[in-house]
Amino acid sequence: MVKMARHYIPNSGHKEEMLREIGFKSIADLFSDVPEDFVKEFNLPEGKSEYEVFLEMNEILNKNKSVLEMPTFLGAGAYFHYVPAHVKYLIERSEFITSYTPYQAEISQGMLQALFEYQSLIGELVGLEIVNASMYDWGTAMAEAALMSARVTGKKKFIVPGHLHPERKKILHTYTAGPGLEIEYVKWNENGQVDIEDLKEKATDAAGIYLEVPNFFGLIEEQIKEIGEIAHESGALFVVGVDPTILGIIEAPGELGADVVVGEASFLGSALNFGGPRAGIFAVKNERRILRQMPGRVIGMTKDADGKRAFVMTLQTREQHIRRAKATSNICSNEALVAVAAAIHMATLGPKGLQKLGEIILKNTKYFKERISEVAEIPFDGINFKDVVVKFEIPYDVIHEELLKRNIHGGFYLKPHFPELEESALLAVTETTRKEWIDALVTNMREIINEAEL
Repeated sequence: MVKMARHYIPNSGHKEEMLREIGFKSIADLFSDVPEDFVKEFNLPEGKSEYEVFLEMNEILNKNKSVLEMPTFLGAGAYFHYVPAHVKYLIERSEFITSYTPYQAEISQGMLQALFEYQSLIGELVGLEIVNASMYDWGTAMAEAALMSARVTGKKKFIVPGHLHPERKKILHTYTAGPGLEIEYVKWNENGQVDIEDLKEKATDAAGIYLEVPNFFGLIEEQIKEIGEIAHESGALFVVGVDPTILGIIEAPGELGADVVVGEASFLGSALNFGGPRAGIFAVKNERRILRQMPGRVIGMTKDADGKRAFVMTLQTREQHIRRAKATSNICSNEALVAVAAAIHMATLGPKGLQKLGEIILKNTKYFKERISEVAEIPFDGINFKDVVVKFEIPYDVIHEELLKRNIHGGFYLKPHFPELEESALLAVTETTRKEWIDALVTNMREIINEAEL
C-alpha cells in the first residue's frame, strides 16, 4: 500500500490557522507591500541533489591556490600571518565556538573570562586602561571613535589623513552621514606622512584627530607625539589606529598621548579567511567623560555573593538594553571568537614573542625594499612596516596580470584611489614571506617590464 506524503516541517499543518490569526488568506499576502516590479525573474538553475552540489563546490574550491603555490604580496589591510595550530584547536572548543554575546552574562563565566583576558592583553599592548570586548573590525572601530569624539567634545569635525585606507573612508562616511559629522582630510608630505602644517590649519574646532601607525602607505609616522599635542591644544581627542603586530617594537600609542586607540585584532590569531570575520580593537584612557561614551561592552571582574571571583558585564551601552534611545552605539554582536583567538595568540607570544614578530616583519620589509628598488621606484623615504608603495614606469595592471599568470599575486593598485600616485601599487610582506619569494617577484617583474618596453 502506498502511503500518503506527509509534511515533516514543524507547524506546517497549522499554516492556515496561523494565516487566519494574523488576518491573511495566503502566504503571498505576507509580501503584499512589496511593489510588483521590485522582484525580477531570478533565473535560477534547477535544483540539484546534495551530492551534485558537493561535486560542483569541490570543483570550484580546487581552483584556489595556497600561499605556497601562489605567494601573495597583496597586503593593504589583509595579511598572511602564521597562526599556531593550538589557537585554532582551542577556539574550536564548544564552550567558545557556540558562545554568542551573552544576554544573561553570569551564565557565561568561561567566555566572559576569556574576553576579560583579551581586554587586559590589549590594554597592556596599546598602553590604555579601558578596552571593550571588540568591535566588528578596524573600520567600524574608527568610525565609532569619530562618533564618540563628537559626543565627548560637542564638536562636529573629525580629521583624518588623506592617505586613509579607501575601505575605511567608505565606512567612516557611512557612519557619520546621519549624525552630520564633517570629515576633513589632511595632505601627506613628500615623505608620505601627515603634513603637520596642513594639520595645524585644519585642527581648529575638531572633535577628533585620527592617525594610523603604520599609515596606509606602510610608513611609521615620525611625529606622533606632536600630532597628539596639536589635537589636545585644539580640544580634540587624539585617536590612533594601530596594527597590533608592530607594538612589540614601537612605543605604545597610549604612552604617546593617545586618548583612544582602535585597530585590527584579527592580525593575531586569525587566518585571512577570504576577508573575514575580523575584530576591531577599541581602547580608551580612564577618563569618565570618555568611558561613558564608549561603544560596545566591557567585561569586568568582581566577587559573587560567596566572595568568589566572578566576571560580569560592567558596561553595555547598546540600545537593546537599559540605555535605549540614549545608547552610545547600536553595535550588537561583536566578534567574540576572533577576540578570543587574538588573546590566545598574544598569550602564546608574550612580550618577547611580539618583539620578535615585529623584528622579523621589519627585517623582511627592509629586504623587500632593497630588492624591489632594483626594478621600480620607492617614492617615499622612511621606515616601512609590511606595506611599501612602489612606483612603476609601465601600467601596473599589466604587471599584475602577468604576475598572476606566473603564479605570483602582486599588490594593491593605488591609481584608482590615489590618481596622483600614478602607476603605483602597495605591496606587502609579513613574517611568513620567504626570501626566495621576494627574489622570484623581482626576477619576474624585471622580465615583465623588459618585455613591455620592447
